[in-house]
Amino acid sequence: MPEPNLPRTHPVTFLVLREMRTPMLVLILVYAVAILGMALMPAKDGGHMSLFHAFYFVMYTATTTGFGEVPQEFSNAQRLWASVCLFVTVVAWLYAIGSIIRLLQNVYFQRALAENRFVSAVRRLPGDFFILCGFGDTGSLLARGLSNVGFSAVVLDKDEIRIKALGLRDYSVPVPGLCCDATLPQHLLEAGLQSPRCQGVVALTRNEEANLKIAAVARLLNPKIRIIVKSGSQVHEETLATLGARTYFVDPFKTFAEELGAAICNPYLYLLNGWLAGAKNFRLDAEVTPLPRGHWIVCGFGRMGREVYKVLTGFGLSVAVISEGEIEEPVDVFIRGSATAKTLKAAGIKRAVGIVAATDDDGRNLSILINARAQNPKVFTIVRQNQHQNELAFNAAHADMIMQPSLITARRIFFMLTTPLLRRLFVHLLEIHASRPEVITDCIKRLQRAVGARPPRLLTLKVLENQAPALWAALEAGAAVALGDLLRDPRDRRVWLPTVPLLVRSDDGVTYLPDKSYRLRRNDRIVLCGTEAAHRLLEATVHNEYTLYYLVTGQDLPRAYWMRWLRKWQGQTWNAVWPQAVPNRAEGHTGPG
Repeated sequence: MPEPNLPRTHPVTFLVLREMRTPMLVLILVYAVAILGMALMPAKDGGHMSLFHAFYFVMYTATTTGFGEVPQEFSNAQRLWASVCLFVTVVAWLYAIGSIIRLLQNVYFQRALAENRFVSAVRRLPGDFFILCGFGDTGSLLARGLSNVGFSAVVLDKDEIRIKALGLRDYSVPVPGLCCDATLPQHLLEAGLQSPRCQGVVALTRNEEANLKIAAVARLLNPKIRIIVKSGSQVHEETLATLGARTYFVDPFKTFAEELGAAICNPYLYLLNGWLAGAKNFRLDAEVTPLPRGHWIVCGFGRMGREVYKVLTGFGLSVAVISEGEIEEPVDVFIRGSATAKTLKAAGIKRAVGIVAATDDDGRNLSILINARAQNPKVFTIVRQNQHQNELAFNAAHADMIMQPSLITARRIFFMLTTPLLRRLFVHLLEIHASRPEVITDCIKRLQRAVGARPPRLLTLKVLENQAPALWAALEAGAAVALGDLLRDPRDRRVWLPTVPLLVRSDDGVTYLPDKSYRLRRNDRIVLCGTEAAHRLLEATVHNEYTLYYLVTGQDLPRAYWMRWLRKWQGQTWNAVWPQAVPNRAEGHTGPG
């Protein structure tokens, strides 16, 4: 027999009415018979009790209150019928209460309640949000990062324990979650996929087939949504590429290989990337040394081992591979077996400058580090950490580089969601490194002066009417607002805010590391790196016409009601208030920017 079609709205009400239909009918029938029988029973005077008095007596008897016999002393027949009603109504109530308890314990009813609460929580989200499908290590790290910058995340995961743990996290913004199969279209719709405030869908489950299905369903239900998928399969990446221009995939092992290549050829760029990502032990004032060149050993030839091998050999380094299984790719030196002291010696650990422990077992990777250092204490160590809960053990190992797939994936996706333009800056810096290597070091020095030891915060300021109304109105009025005007401190315009503009994307192109004299235009996107307090002041400036006017002109705009009325009465429009060619007044002051 086919299952009944549950209504899409209010399934809880439907389930309650369906499950309580029989108990309610039993209660109504029992009380109707009890009231009618009490009204028909003869009284002492030979008359009958009215229906109202019968109803009143049966009702307070059902509650065991026991007010007494009304309106007069009962006859024996009435007392006999009252005794029968007492037992019958108690049995009926026990049956009804048992049905309610069974309903509350029903797993489908509990699931419907959870879905209703979840949908209500999604609708109450105050601002833009992202949908995270999968709440493992990567999803947890990504949700924390989004919360730190004020973005909500809607979490879908099959594991009930993870969803319950979500409610115990101290996020700064609401993060609702639902235990469900994220590949089902209904649950994606409940998560707000078609909401105008939904900014993207991120598929982070361990099953790559499920990630592919989530991406396909999300694209069909919302053709304009941005989709990011964690994937390590070439076949899946080719399939994802057919879903549209706003579909992206992230491979943690390829991402780490890119970072490793940067650490070899451009250590300053590697330092800048790690510092912006908030990675531990990345300080802008730290001594920068490139990765050693010479003989390397790669232990494990899985997805990570292959990507690392391609990078190392691409720079002309000699690499020996130790793997338990056969490999199809031609390698310089291949030793079959596990990475023990014997195989490490055969691979040339004595003369090696670096070793990569790239297996999918954390215990084995730590063992490789211990064996390698026992034979070569000066070897540079790179280790793969598979489980986030093993962080204490890996920190105690003091490896030179730790590759944690979940952390690398979360960082890359975080940048793609919050500051998608940042990747263009790194590509630009990498391209000009050979001809102008001082550009990167100058950028690092500016950031160090502005931010110092405080954690960096990235901000994408959009010059749009709904996101920067005061700035938009000034530019529409013809005012010449320079980027440096926004970077002034509203408390004292002679002081610069501790933030550095990294790039500006306009309708004409992209300007990297713009100067303070850059003339802002409507629809510009400005990526800045600075402190959280500076960015709050900056966002307040673009929303307040009086603060913006003061920063640009150095004068206060009249705020009193009668002065604004007088200006309006004199016919002064916003264009007349703003000077049409405001220079960028540095006034001889310098700052960290």
